[in-house]
Amino acid sequence: MTTKTERKSGKKTTAARYERVVRALLDRQRRTYTAQAGIRLRNTPAPLYQTLVLAILLSARIKADIAVAATRALFDAGMRDPRSMADASWQQRVDTLGKGGYRRYDERTSTLLGRGAELLLERYGGDLRRLRDEPAPKKALLDIPGIGPTGADIFLRDVQGVWPEFAPYIDRKALDGARRLGLPASPEKLGGLVQRREMPRLADGLVHAALDKPLADEVLATATANTA
Repeated sequence: MTTKTERKSGKKTTAARYERVVRALLDRQRRTYTAQAGIRLRNTPAPLYQTLVLAILLSARIKADIAVAATRALFDAGMRDPRSMADASWQQRVDTLGKGGYRRYDERTSTLLGRGAELLLERYGGDLRRLRDEPAPKKALLDIPGIGPTGADIFLRDVQGVWPEFAPYIDRKALDGARRLGLPASPEKLGGLVQRREMPRLADGLVHAALDKPLADEVLATATANTA
């Protein structure tokens, strides 16, 4: 029979392993997709909208690095807020997405970005903080053209650092990464492993682990080595 002391020791060992794995993951994955796209996320209209644009592009069946590059291209072309996105022509958006390598979905995405920008201007004056005040913000997100369940997850995964009422936000893809790393498959337990400000980076790192087995293996190897 396992004694109380042995059970307590086992819990400490497990907790220590979780801590090593999470630290190895965060050390390996220092920049979120948002940071890679050049977004300095704050609770202000422009970066919130830019995060939404990135979520729309990332939710398509296309490589993440292409989605990030296309997002940067849009911003470099001046389409950094709903007004500038709506004012750009459909062809300008198509051409800019193409320059970023986002060619497979460029025409459809151009249409969605234009319609989405117009909706945000009409309904929220271009300020997503007003969407945050909705009784059901996640449901309101789904009204935006181009934002389905996956896009909403991506957006909320990132903005939980500035919209703390959503933290810990760990979507299904991030939970897949947690399982691959042997971490708890529970948003609440995962949220207890880091400080609140690190939650977006943890969630992003878990998604990377789900999508990239070599990265996950590297994280586990590092965590194991750190036991010495």
